[in-house]
Amino acid sequence: MAFNPFEMAQKQFDTVAEQLKLSSSIRALLREPMREFTFSLPIRMDDGSMRVFKGFRVQHNDGRGPCKGGIRFAPGETIDTVRALATWMTWKCAVVDIPLGGGKGGIDCDTHELSMTEQERLCRAWVRALSSEVGPVQDVPAPDMNTKGYHMIWMLDEYEAIHHGKFPGFITGKPVGSGGSLGRTEATGYGVICCLNEACKALSIDIAKSTAAVQGFGNVAYYACERYLKLGGKLICVSCWDNSDKCSYTFKRTSGVDIVELRKITNEHGEIDKAQAKALGYEILPGDEWLAQDVDILIPAALENQINANTVGKIRPGVKIIAEGANGPTTPEADAVIKERGIFVIPDFLCNAGGVTCSYFEQVQCNMNYFWPKDEVLTKLDQKMASAFHGVYEMSVEKKAYMRDAAYMIAIDRVANACVARGWAMK
Repeated sequence: MAFNPFEMAQKQFDTVAEQLKLSSSIRALLREPMREFTFSLPIRMDDGSMRVFKGFRVQHNDGRGPCKGGIRFAPGETIDTVRALATWMTWKCAVVDIPLGGGKGGIDCDTHELSMTEQERLCRAWVRALSSEVGPVQDVPAPDMNTKGYHMIWMLDEYEAIHHGKFPGFITGKPVGSGGSLGRTEATGYGVICCLNEACKALSIDIAKSTAAVQGFGNVAYYACERYLKLGGKLICVSCWDNSDKCSYTFKRTSGVDIVELRKITNEHGEIDKAQAKALGYEILPGDEWLAQDVDILIPAALENQINANTVGKIRPGVKIIAEGANGPTTPEADAVIKERGIFVIPDFLCNAGGVTCSYFEQVQCNMNYFWPKDEVLTKLDQKMASAFHGVYEMSVEKKAYMRDAAYMIAIDRVANACVARGWAMK
């Protein structure tokens, strides 16, 4: 049976809804998105031909504030993936206690096959399709998989042309100098390591003496590695997708990974050159071998459904912490095994919430038309992430609950209370 991330998101919700003894009305409200949009985007290609792309936007819940969530350019993107990600965004905003709801968007496309001008046309067409349904007080998009700052500024420009004004708070993840926030590029990865560092303290683990394996070498993974190395940890391997072979590879060096060195041989799509890496002393292993390393810490920072019933058995006995930098990397079946083995998990919607937290900071700065220095942004980020981590950790200790369940308890309760207060359901 094909993996369905939305069914996984619902299963996670159902488990905690039962523990919280939520009413049938609030369960029905929070289990499904409030609004969703699927639309066709006809685009003229550079060669003069026309192609029709499928676009999506899902607004899961806006009880606590405008929806917030990224836009993915991903081949094979489906409405169920977007539904799941929008749902997780609702919990993510709630667990770090920022006044936003959950949304997500995407286009089924492969950026490897598209020129920059074709990508710009896609960005503008996506905004035109949704111009009345998104905005600074409705739904605020941001970058996600295969989208970057320049995609966001094209979308902002199209939105402002349609609405005849300046609305910098419409979208986040913009380039610095065009309404973007300093620190936004590093925020998600840095937030992962902020949570990891707090977890190490709570578990009496010296992070400076620890070892880690990371899945991914994109924005989240790179900055997570950067901050982890600054704290003294030793990185054993990273992995990345290779489009030419249509598979991923793990790049391992027992003496330690040098991410600056690897970045120099990485192309614009985040693919590491295998021949050059081998010349630098890296072993080139199958993509899932990152999971089978003898390390203290695993950081899945790529895709959903990576630690599942078929792969969880690869995890070595010495692993103490899994810090989920990706969205939905661990399935409920794998969770049961990890829980039984006593591995400490920092759940995705807490661990990778640094991105949306800094996006919230960007939105605030845009609406004030006053921007903070980078140190101030990153200090505020650390304060928010550390506070959220300790709130979840204390709940897990108090309730003797798995960390994922504790995070869901806090997030779902906050969203449920907001919806009840508005009269949308009974708790």
